[in-house]
Amino acid sequence: MKKILFPLFLLGCLNARAEYRFNDSHFHLTNYIQEGTPIQKYIEIMGDTVGRSTVFGIPLQQQWSYRISGKDHAPKYYLDTDARLYYYSFTDAFIAMAYRSLPKESQERLDPMITGFNPTDMYGVDHIKRTLQTFPGVFTGIGEFTIHKEFVSSKVAGDVASLTDPALDRILDFAGEVGLLAIMHSDFNTPFPKDGTDPAFFKQMKELLGKHPKTKIIWAHAGLGRIIEPIESQLKGIQEILDDKKLKHVYFDISWDEVAKYVVKTPDSVKKMAAFLEKYPDRFLFGTDEVAPSDKASHEKVYWQYGPLWNLLSKETSEKVRRLNYEKLFDEARVKVRAWEKKQGFVDTSPRLPASSK
Repeated sequence: MKKILFPLFLLGCLNARAEYRFNDSHFHLTNYIQEGTPIQKYIEIMGDTVGRSTVFGIPLQQQWSYRISGKDHAPKYYLDTDARLYYYSFTDAFIAMAYRSLPKESQERLDPMITGFNPTDMYGVDHIKRTLQTFPGVFTGIGEFTIHKEFVSSKVAGDVASLTDPALDRILDFAGEVGLLAIMHSDFNTPFPKDGTDPAFFKQMKELLGKHPKTKIIWAHAGLGRIIEPIESQLKGIQEILDDKKLKHVYFDISWDEVAKYVVKTPDSVKKMAAFLEKYPDRFLFGTDEVAPSDKASHEKVYWQYGPLWNLLSKETSEKVRRLNYEKLFDEARVKVRAWEKKQGFVDTSPRLPASSK
């Protein structure tokens, strides 16, 4: 009889019904034209395999320009057209109202995030504060918001975001005061980087992180992108941050299928990433970066894409990256934000749905 072999990470999942497979530290409920998965449907998609999840929209709206696309080709993604993107602040109210439509036990599984602010605007802080005042008891953090992003930054109407902008400093200072977690997307380098050259944005990023020690910051995608590839200087830069005792407030997520493709590209790349996570198991979080998925398979695609990585990790490191680091960071943020809201006199008076009878 032939022996049937299962990948180790699959066997682990089959035997892990008592615990969730992962928590999702990076999830977009809506897309670039503010359409998405109904939040009740998302809870169903999470099912008994996804325990907790962030939930946020996309702070940018893709313009449908008749002059560019005509009336029959409505763009749904930022790569579909040359038309501008613009900040869409209503996304936060939409997320808050969707969250409040859920019964209490479903709300406990979600961590909504504020995204609809302009990081080049000194009034950005005021938007965040107003959102907390209007929807107390809802939000856990800010982000994902973007500073440098390939193909996106140059399309945004208005000022180009910068890591050296005082408006961004105000936002991160306020997040630290409140206890809000911050998920920030900023590319490590410019497209098609080459080894032997200084990464375009790393020095600015490290200086920014150093100025905000009271703010827990998650660097989305570890600074990678579609064509922002992992090279030796990028890995050295991440290690430089992780080894710096003054930057213990900085974390990284490994969300997005575009990041996973680099990690699982070769046996050697998987081994390097596994060794990295084993060395710094408390500083990385798994996330999908899925945008408005229609079903469970779509939502879990990136998790399974990382199968070779899960296979190489120790049980302890795997659990921290997949589940426990999320719970530690987001639970702490919940407590701090609720305490700050209470101190400000922000009271949640929204009607509550009764608990589910299930």
